[in-house]
Amino acid sequence: MHERRFSGDITRLRSAERVERLEVERVIQLCLGGVSILSILDVGTGSGLFAEKFSAHNLETTGIDANFEMLPVARSYVPLGSFLQAIAEALPFSKGSFDLTFYGLVLHEADDPLKVLQDARRVSLKRVCILEWPYREQPFGPPLADRLSPASLEELFHQASFTRWECIRLKNTDLYRLNI
Repeated sequence: MHERRFSGDITRLRSAERVERLEVERVIQLCLGGVSILSILDVGTGSGLFAEKFSAHNLETTGIDANFEMLPVARSYVPLGSFLQAIAEALPFSKGSFDLTFYGLVLHEADDPLKVLQDARRVSLKRVCILEWPYREQPFGPPLADRLSPASLEELFHQASFTRWECIRLKNTDLYRLNI
């Protein structure tokens, strides 16, 4: 289980090149746009890169990661955040615990993407945002075989009972905004 999760150099997650490639601040703005958000859950928080930016917008920020080694790093960047070890398929929170649940390049690594989306819908009050690699070859990111096609994502969204979503194409990634 969880064989595809990140296990490399944690500092690489915060390299200037990666931050620029991921358009972190733009992603945050797009996640927050058009809806009032007070609390977020950052699933697969890693080093806390996105959690840090959400927290900078005065949001109550919680992060989870399957890799225990990531949590102290995330805490060092988001001292007011709450971080715990958990997996995306079994979020340890009650229904409607967060306004927004965010997945930054995580869904393609999940053992059971449908269960991930069902649990995201359960804990989210307003929106779920999923940043993923586009379904095309790129000189970075996972191989095409590990990426999720738009058709497979749409099928997963339907199966998880999401009825409204949009895909925003960024320079190197795609952001899916799913409204509850």
